[in-house]
Amino acid sequence: MSGTTIEAAAQSPASGEGVFERRFTAIVAALLCHTTFVVAVGAMFVGLWNGMGVGIGRLEGSSAWIANTLLLLQFPLFHSLALSSRGRAVMARLVPRGHGRTLAPTTFAAFAALQALVTFGLWSPSGIELWRPEGAWYWAWTVPYAGAWIFLLMALRDGGIGLQSGAIGWQALWAGRAPRFGGMPTSGTFAICRQPIYLGFALTLWAGPVWTADHLFIALVWTAYCAIGPILKERRFRARYGAAFEDYQASTPYFLPKIF
Repeated sequence: MSGTTIEAAAQSPASGEGVFERRFTAIVAALLCHTTFVVAVGAMFVGLWNGMGVGIGRLEGSSAWIANTLLLLQFPLFHSLALSSRGRAVMARLVPRGHGRTLAPTTFAAFAALQALVTFGLWSPSGIELWRPEGAWYWAWTVPYAGAWIFLLMALRDGGIGLQSGAIGWQALWAGRAPRFGGMPTSGTFAICRQPIYLGFALTLWAGPVWTADHLFIALVWTAYCAIGPILKERRFRARYGAAFEDYQASTPYFLPKIF
């Protein structure tokens, strides 16, 4: 998630707003956002572990591949659109009583989670299995799979878990203030590469044990997005942080850590 773009969309709640109404809205936003987030992560975790074989989609043949392709593409396309100035304006209007800009971080996080949930939940499995480890080897895959998810969670923490989870939006509305965004992350996983969240996301795509045509398809398409997508994010960071980001950029690899 791009903190610079979302920060531009955020603002303080309207003055004179009723405390009860404002806090009730904050609680509803928190429940919707974090419930969607947890369910989406669970669907992604199970889907990638099982080779994308558990989606409820029932299409077959070419219809399934067309539908699955649309599911894959809607995530990067609509995610990027939501971060545009026009997309931010549209999403702000979705929240009632003028709270859309204060809740911008929460709305973006919920929307991204919903996109992931739609992809993994509505996927139509092809049934084309390429490889499946047997016996102890199957369970041995829990090590790299868990490692990929742990790295992703660490990167989310280092990038500001309040921003990544959307919490800073509803917390700001509850407190009656503007969302508090952190500075440019450079420590932890951000010390080994500039885009550890995208790297962690890509690692989860490749670490599951069951390989099907579906799993290979989503891994290839979304890994390409993970490698290319942050380019626009870095342009925004360069414009916002100037020389500080340029120094960080010069000393820290883009996507693959220094060890590679």
